[in-house]
Amino acid sequence: MSRILTRRSALLLSASAALLRAKADDIPKSAQMRPEELVALLGKSTKPMVICVAFPVLYRSAHIEGAVYGGAGSKPEGLETLAALLKPVAKDRDIVLYCGCCPWGDCPNMLPAYEKVASLGYKRVKAMAIPTNLHTDWIIKGYPTVKAASL
Repeated sequence: MSRILTRRSALLLSASAALLRAKADDIPKSAQMRPEELVALLGKSTKPMVICVAFPVLYRSAHIEGAVYGGAGSKPEGLETLAALLKPVAKDRDIVLYCGCCPWGDCPNMLPAYEKVASLGYKRVKAMAIPTNLHTDWIIKGYPTVKAASL
């Protein structure tokens, strides 16, 4: 019996470790975009749906102009919020997900959010790869932002 528990424990630990390693870098390069690419798209007449999948405090303090909050991608309830938000959205709509809580390679929110949106059948989904964080790679560059004082 203890040997079975040990094997189960080892499998659970292995699965947990894999989930912890699953970061934004696992999103296909073809589905990633840089902040300056999104800025260019925001200047077009047909804009993508921009969804923040960061933690709520980050969205409330500052977010990309026109972005809607989709829930924290690393939380089950956040993924439920994201699915509910997308329910009325056409499957062929251009969607851009972003977080910006931390450096891209360490982000816990992007990969689960990207996988959730893809699993719902959306084909035109991009993940904005923010190298450092939203403040450094978006806000201080003067890109379109809504800040807490103007919320």
